[in-house]
Amino acid sequence: MHFVKWDLLLIFWWCKLGSLVHCYTVHISEDAGPRTVVAGVERSARCTLDQVLAPKFTEQFLETDAATGIVFVSDSIKCPSLRSNPFTVFTVSDCRDPGYRHLLTSQYEVHVHGRNCSNMRKRKPQWDMEVLSLFSTESQHRSECHEAGSALFAVGGLLPGSPLRCKVTNTRDFYFSEGDLCVSETLCWMQDTLRELDLICDVLTGNGLSAEVNPISIHWRVGQGPFRQAHLEKLLEKAAQSDSGIVSRRRRSINSSPQFQPPMYQVSVAENQPAGTPVVVLKAMDVDEGEAGRLEYFIEALFDSRSNNLFAVDPINGAVSTIEVLDRETKDTHVFRVTAVDHGKPRRTGMATLTITVRDTNDHGPVFEQEDYKENIRENLEIGYEVLTVRATDGDAPVNGNILYRIINSNGSNEVFEIDSRSGVIRTRGLVDREEVDAYMLLVEANDQGRDPAPRSATATVHIVVEDDNDNAPQFSEKRYVVQVPEDLSPNTEILQVSATDQDRGSNAVVHFSIMSGNTRGQFYIDAQTGNMDLVSQLDYEANKEYTLRIRAQDGGRPPLSNISGLVTVQVLDVNDNAPIFVSTPFQATVLENVPLGYSIIHIQAVDADSGDNSKLEYLLTDTTPNFPFSINNSTGWIIVAAELDRESVDFFNFGVEARDHGHPAMSSSASISMTILDVNDNNPEFTQKAYYMRLNEDASVGTSVVTVSAVDQDINSVVTYQISSGNTRNRFSITSQSGGGLITLALPLDYKLERQYVLTVTASDGTLLDTTKVFVNVTDANTHRPVFQSSHYTVNINEDKPVSTTVVVISATDEDTGENARITYFMEDSIPQFDIDTDTGAVTTQMELDYEDQVSYTLAITARDNGIPQKSDTTYLEILVNDVNDNSPRFLRDHYTGSVMEDVPVFTSVVQVSATDRDSGLNGRVFYTFQGGEDGDGDFIIESTSGIIRTLRRLDRENVPVYSLQAFAVDKGVPALKTPVNVHVTILDVNDNPPVFEKDEFDIMVEENSPIGVVFAHVLATDPDEGSNAQIMYQIVEGNIPEVFQLDIFSGELTALIDLDYETKSEYVIVVQATSAPLVSRATVHIKLVDKNDNLPVLKNFQIIFNNYVTDKSNSFPTGVIGRIPAFDPDISDQLHYSFEVGNELNLVLLNQSTGEIQLSPALDNNRPLEASMRISVSGETVYNSMCFRLLSVQ
Repeated sequence: MHFVKWDLLLIFWWCKLGSLVHCYTVHISEDAGPRTVVAGVERSARCTLDQVLAPKFTEQFLETDAATGIVFVSDSIKCPSLRSNPFTVFTVSDCRDPGYRHLLTSQYEVHVHGRNCSNMRKRKPQWDMEVLSLFSTESQHRSECHEAGSALFAVGGLLPGSPLRCKVTNTRDFYFSEGDLCVSETLCWMQDTLRELDLICDVLTGNGLSAEVNPISIHWRVGQGPFRQAHLEKLLEKAAQSDSGIVSRRRRSINSSPQFQPPMYQVSVAENQPAGTPVVVLKAMDVDEGEAGRLEYFIEALFDSRSNNLFAVDPINGAVSTIEVLDRETKDTHVFRVTAVDHGKPRRTGMATLTITVRDTNDHGPVFEQEDYKENIRENLEIGYEVLTVRATDGDAPVNGNILYRIINSNGSNEVFEIDSRSGVIRTRGLVDREEVDAYMLLVEANDQGRDPAPRSATATVHIVVEDDNDNAPQFSEKRYVVQVPEDLSPNTEILQVSATDQDRGSNAVVHFSIMSGNTRGQFYIDAQTGNMDLVSQLDYEANKEYTLRIRAQDGGRPPLSNISGLVTVQVLDVNDNAPIFVSTPFQATVLENVPLGYSIIHIQAVDADSGDNSKLEYLLTDTTPNFPFSINNSTGWIIVAAELDRESVDFFNFGVEARDHGHPAMSSSASISMTILDVNDNNPEFTQKAYYMRLNEDASVGTSVVTVSAVDQDINSVVTYQISSGNTRNRFSITSQSGGGLITLALPLDYKLERQYVLTVTASDGTLLDTTKVFVNVTDANTHRPVFQSSHYTVNINEDKPVSTTVVVISATDEDTGENARITYFMEDSIPQFDIDTDTGAVTTQMELDYEDQVSYTLAITARDNGIPQKSDTTYLEILVNDVNDNSPRFLRDHYTGSVMEDVPVFTSVVQVSATDRDSGLNGRVFYTFQGGEDGDGDFIIESTSGIIRTLRRLDRENVPVYSLQAFAVDKGVPALKTPVNVHVTILDVNDNPPVFEKDEFDIMVEENSPIGVVFAHVLATDPDEGSNAQIMYQIVEGNIPEVFQLDIFSGELTALIDLDYETKSEYVIVVQATSAPLVSRATVHIKLVDKNDNLPVLKNFQIIFNNYVTDKSNSFPTGVIGRIPAFDPDISDQLHYSFEVGNELNLVLLNQSTGEIQLSPALDNNRPLEASMRISVSGETVYNSMCFRLLSVQ
């Protein structure tokens, strides 16, 4: 007996118990006794049992009796030791015909039943028998031919019954006729070549009532050659390469493939563990024994080749371990294709996937975006102002990377700042004053709150420099400056330095000085930068004893701040610089000789322009003789009679008088006096004119003759003397007797501003009698004064958006003269095209549009010139400060901005920073950023108002929004505010955060039975919203595929069958498929429903109809209706059976419904005659048919 190990890829199924011959399915109990027949062949003269092919494990309980041609149970059967149940037994018979030898192979499916048996249904084989027929020739090298229509050999002796009819189905080269296999056309045989055909026959087995017609399918190979072992092996090896036959069925192999359980491994390992750390042990099962069951394991990275350098597998035991220290932050997931390879021939493989997730440990501290942050802010910002945002990232997982911020040195002056512990936004919590603290240094800590092994932290330094605002006006060093200046101090001499300080910084602290008021005569000048005050022109105490000047201190801020509280008092010190001046010289007087002692003769007057002791005068007479008859009052200057006069003794005296002041040194002047002694008379002198009208220029010099008045006395030898008795204001004039008249001269300088007309009363006296006249002196103006500006420096402001011809300011100067001398013309010293000045009014107007951003200030030198002769002038400086108007929109540094960010970044991650500038100043140039009115990605992003950093506000999802088109605005703080938009494109980078998704959770796949093995019959596809390698999907069958019936391509999702699918064996398979995008998975249930094909013959059984045809007059028992149906069925549910009589019913004794198989008896049988008849009924489907026999028997 020969046993050959045959590994079968089987579909387990249950089959109904049937006879050995036509069903080829055997059911035995595990308790079957010895000699229980399992398989056998009918003995005949033509055939003998040659071989039995059975699995090796059946050697323990099966034996073959070649003499009787049976396979039987030889020992007890132990179900747990069965490698497969059912198992297949092939019998090989050797049959001989003249000129032919036939090798018949029959297949038996053996099912073992028992308490410990696992019996699975198995599909019926494709053929019931396989036959190899060879005919011999005289020469093995000569090819023999058969003519068309010739018979090759008889089929009947080779089948387990008599063939009623047969049909060749797959070739036209052969046909069946009258029990023989014939060739259709002339056929010449080639050496070592087999012709193949499929034959379906209805075979009649049994005799009499036990006779049955059974269908049988045979795969036949016919060829030419010797029936020797070597030649047979050669032919069978060649036949194995065809698509038919037991040795070439693809579902069978010599070696079983390993299988992993489970087909997918998902494990985790902590990072930073030493090399050699165990990860997982892979285990595959292989039912084979020996070398075919010895496995070797391999792993190969699927998506990232770097994984190959981090893990290794022991090829013997499947233990996976690390070969390098792992870093989760470098790569957190590793996916491998796991392969188990056996050592059979050919070598078979099994595959699974291994996903290794690296667990996080807190091995990364927070890292700030910058080690040092630097930010400038302006003082006086509102509370809550966002200064800047510090940002730290942590490469660890969220549980070890939950960062909180705090200011370590938050005490002292740093208390004005606070930090948001989550976002890192630093804000003001108090007022910032640069004058108190001009720079801050904050130490910010970021703590990751990690637990394994402990929290980590990092620090960054934040330097905040406070920029100056012009919020402090200059302050004078003294409330009032007092300086005493001698009137004889030389011009261009410094008399004082005014100082002021400003607590601001830079240009905001630069102080400029100017005289606002009190400098009417322009006698003082102050240096704008140094504050040094100089005397410009000579002082005259006698003209002005004190000056009060108001000083303005103005800083250089934009706009400037000024202080006009500075007062300077200039006290002019008198100097004895004026000698007394007699009002008239020489003095002439007459006196009657009879006047009494003490009589006042003449008032000698002298004036001194000085003051104090310098102007206090005393008088004394000079050139006198002893017993001189006159004396003078030292204080008043009146000359009185000191002794009696006697004209006859002395009628004329000539002496001198001296006036001396009390200055140091004293100054004096002298004059001569002529005194005539007169006789007494009785006629009054009379003026020749009662009024005199004169005009005198105010700049006439002292001593200038004004007019001579004249009086006539009728007395003989009368001498008339003249005096100004009234109207001589400020003693401007004096009168002397000269040539009988009175000459009026200018004694002191005139001042048109003080007096423009004098009305002098002049008295003419002859010593006793007198007369008066009026002298009208009109003072005409002289160009004695230059125009004077009120201030040497003016500052005005004008908005830059004012239209052309706008009046900026009206500058005016004053001139104490009158007329043309006081008519002032204004002009600019330098030609500045932006401005013009009206020559008459001093109005400064704009000639061009101003632009603060081009020039912030202008300084104009403006001169005021009078029209006197000679012309006099004064110059002042006009500083025009251009006020900024919000006329410039912010401007971004780029036309557009782009950024990218991973979709799984935490909230508040920095994406991109935008930056804009504004040419305006102050609030007009202070820019903040906002999404308001723009596009913030439906709230997914925020923008820091001060820094322009765009950060994430919510978790992002690339699969929902892969690209954001944001629009941010830079807005200034002017009124109204101006803003500028900019487009920001943010690309979201993919991370593997989406599992694959099947279209449905459950699929129905319709597959025709008998579909070729290995041909793709469906695609199981899932989609992954991720992209790139993150969207790479692997497919696996994880449930319902034991044993392996289907194969799912790991990458394409192509579903193929590994065995023949038979609807009648199993109509539906339910498997669970898994789509993996490591480490994410999803599953779907797939219902594989087989579509029935008509591949089975109708199943029939012989039967007999017995009826009682005995009839009496009183009964009517003959059955006239349907008495039954043909006992036939078709395993193919889709097949419609058709029933017909083949033989035996020529008399139509039985009525048959050809569609339903219902049977009725013909009324012709309603008689008393006994009847027995045999009939054959044919039952056919769409493509196949079968037949049965039955007997009709009537009894009495």
